[in-house]
Amino acid sequence: MSNFNYPLSALAIAISAVFTISSQSVRAEQTVEKEEPNSKLEVIAITGSRIMRRDEAEGSPIQSFDRDQLDIKGALSIGEFLQELPSVGASLNDNGSAGTSHGTASINLRNLGENRSLILVNGNRWVNGAGSRGFRDFVDLNTIPFAIIDQIEVLQDGATAIYGADAIAGVVNIHTIKNYDGAQVKAYYGISGENDRETRNFDLLLGHDFNDHNLMFSASYSNQEPVYTQDRSLTAVPLNGLPLGSSEGLFRESKLEGLFDFSVPSIGITRDPGSDGNSLNSWRAASSNDRFNRYHDNYVVGPNERLSLFGQATFQLPDTQVFEGTSIRFELLHNIRKSDQQFSAAVPVITGSRGFVIANDSRVNPFGIEFSGSDFGLRNFFTDNGLRVNEQKVETTRVGVGLEGFLPLGWQWDAFASWAENKGTFTSKNQLHLDKLALGMRACNSSGIVADISDLSSGCVPVNLFNPLTSAMVNYINFTGIDENKTEQQHFRFNLTNAIAELPAGDVLLAIGAEYRKENGVDIPDNIINAKPRVNQYRTTSSSPRTGTVGEYDLYEAYIELNIPLLENSAFGEALELNLASRLSDYSTFGSTTNSKVGILYRPITDFMLRATWSEGFRAPSLLELYEGERAAFAPVIDPCDINKGLPGCSSVPANYRQQDSNVPILVGGNKLLEPETSENISTGFVYTPAGLDGFSVTTDWYRIKIDNTISAFGPQNLLDLCAFNGRNCNVISRTANGELLNIVDGPVNLNSTEVSGVDTVVRYTFISDFGEWDLSSSVSKLNALEEVSSLADGSRLSVNKKGSSGVRESYPEFKGSVSAQWAYDNWSAAYSLRYIGDTNEIYLNAPRHIGSMFYHNLSTGYKSDSGLGWRMGINNLFDKQPPISLVNVNINFDQQTYNAVGRFLYFQLTYDF
Repeated sequence: MSNFNYPLSALAIAISAVFTISSQSVRAEQTVEKEEPNSKLEVIAITGSRIMRRDEAEGSPIQSFDRDQLDIKGALSIGEFLQELPSVGASLNDNGSAGTSHGTASINLRNLGENRSLILVNGNRWVNGAGSRGFRDFVDLNTIPFAIIDQIEVLQDGATAIYGADAIAGVVNIHTIKNYDGAQVKAYYGISGENDRETRNFDLLLGHDFNDHNLMFSASYSNQEPVYTQDRSLTAVPLNGLPLGSSEGLFRESKLEGLFDFSVPSIGITRDPGSDGNSLNSWRAASSNDRFNRYHDNYVVGPNERLSLFGQATFQLPDTQVFEGTSIRFELLHNIRKSDQQFSAAVPVITGSRGFVIANDSRVNPFGIEFSGSDFGLRNFFTDNGLRVNEQKVETTRVGVGLEGFLPLGWQWDAFASWAENKGTFTSKNQLHLDKLALGMRACNSSGIVADISDLSSGCVPVNLFNPLTSAMVNYINFTGIDENKTEQQHFRFNLTNAIAELPAGDVLLAIGAEYRKENGVDIPDNIINAKPRVNQYRTTSSSPRTGTVGEYDLYEAYIELNIPLLENSAFGEALELNLASRLSDYSTFGSTTNSKVGILYRPITDFMLRATWSEGFRAPSLLELYEGERAAFAPVIDPCDINKGLPGCSSVPANYRQQDSNVPILVGGNKLLEPETSENISTGFVYTPAGLDGFSVTTDWYRIKIDNTISAFGPQNLLDLCAFNGRNCNVISRTANGELLNIVDGPVNLNSTEVSGVDTVVRYTFISDFGEWDLSSSVSKLNALEEVSSLADGSRLSVNKKGSSGVRESYPEFKGSVSAQWAYDNWSAAYSLRYIGDTNEIYLNAPRHIGSMFYHNLSTGYKSDSGLGWRMGINNLFDKQPPISLVNVNINFDQQTYNAVGRFLYFQLTYDF
């Protein structure tokens, strides 16, 4: 067990001094007449602080978005909305089949990764995602119903001392609708300019007050259809080239020489479409022109279907001598998400070295020769056994109970307890059972096979891969795998807040609290996929085997937060406040850690406010990072040794080697030796609100976040480049004798450090004129640096500044921004928004390649009648912009976690309140 303690002398002295003052103040308060209950209720909660305040002074940079702003965007999920914020980096979304999303939506604040951005709902933790090949170590935003959201606050500052781990990059606090009285139905329909991505959504919201009590129910259904690669010119054909092969197959074997009146080339023989493979006259010499687009009928944007049910009951409890204004709230949520990815039919790579045999039987072999015991190769792009489809079904269940109220002497308290579970099923359809295929290629002859294969031989069908597959063959060799995984969270917290002392500048405010959290996860892979092969020597199925994952941890936490007013209406300024916070966390996996925060808010004049914060951050390795079982997968890469055999790390690669497929095998898994991450967050900024221009404000904040012991993976492409160009870390790369990439081992390690810095500026102006109400705003984020310093296997250090760069599913432009204008007059409204993504450079074959900037324009207008009927229609991506071309994002041709290839999208929304 490790012990992480930081110097806290300054904070300890300040807290001690305040409590010395407060001991006298509390005794004095006992003689003061008790405040009226109404005055106690005039307090607000601000994200980034547990202290309940009577003003809205914000010592940390926060962006807030209400429900009207969400609806104007035409979004149907939290992810769609948040991922367009300038301060958010590349995030998981519905784009692509070959990505890692599997229907998940995430948020990546400050480009520091999904698991360093904390997601809260009403200030409470949310359960991590599931439904992938293994569970997640971050919140899946698609498990939070969009229909129940009232407001979203984004804290762009470290908040470990306030909320605990995972808040290194910032916090997203989602506020749900409360105490709703009425009824609302909403219908939404949208479609792209290419007549795809058809989207339907229906919401129902019911609420009723019963004296001081309230009941609320919400139901929502959303269904979004896919976009196919061939329906966008950008993605129709991979720019890195089509893989060698055909649906008729490429067959290479030295024994074929002499069977034909032509010389058999090294890549083998093939036949023309529609020809009879049982006739030797149909076969011809294959060439480098025999290519197959295996990415046809893949998704550019995947489908997503969600059903959400949410119930909430709030009851006001009778007052007692001790408890006043106490209310209890019950929450119950059930959310179902379905998504899928579609791929080409399974591609069996059949070689003698993998234990495959093609019997000398006319039912399976037209050549009259048995092929066995040699390195023959048969590569087919099937079109007969159906496209592979990976389906996810994720069910989220959450039960929560909250209590809040007042105690004597003005103390306000609240408590919340929840249990939540994400249960995912991952179904892999139309995979191949390679043992059945191997037995069928042997014409169902089991001679020489030692293992018991009675389950395989029953119903065996001879399989001829030199002609189209029959339905009987398909039914025999096709396989459906089912994986199951689950994440579970138990959470309890208690907060107590009050003014504990009175200083000349105002009240000293205190918040203290305790929290308990338990996280566990389990991943159960399909037992057939993981079974040892009995007929071939490669795998039992075409799905990637992996070992399961089981892990859990719990932690106990306590925190204290103080807000100390130092000046008010003095000669030195209008106001000066000091905010102090510290949190002690005790992990079952890593021991204890203490993390603190200091904030200063200074208002020299009424119109101008300065703010600064310093904070420590902490993130323990997640269950996946620690315990994830080894998993075989594929990753798209460009092999530098394919182009230049003279590179330092390519000396063992044969001169005639050519990369045949951009998708190469990788092996990833957890690392139980990981240590926690620690961070230091510093931010400074100002808020300018001129009294002479009511409704106008400018906020600018500079930030720097430095993470030590960063948990990260190099990535397959980086590992290949490091080996090829620098001769480093080549030990994790395996190749066959002919140079083919056999495996790349990549997994989480504690890299040395990561540092990100930048500036955020938000300008907003709201005013009323003779022509209506206006809300104008602009937000710009500038990335000053994103530097990663890594220790390599040879002991050297590698420093990379990613600012202005882009890579595989990641982009780091120096500038990102947005502009919006909203107008309302009587019953009419309209809105315009602009999104800007700055230019970057990607490294393609060790040389920079420029990617230009992008502008997206959105328009909408609406009308709300006095009878409660309203409509809104809009166009997103007005000028039908497609993502910029990327050559390192092979096969899909663009960075699918930064850009969207839907193009122009039109939507219409109808709402009725009654």
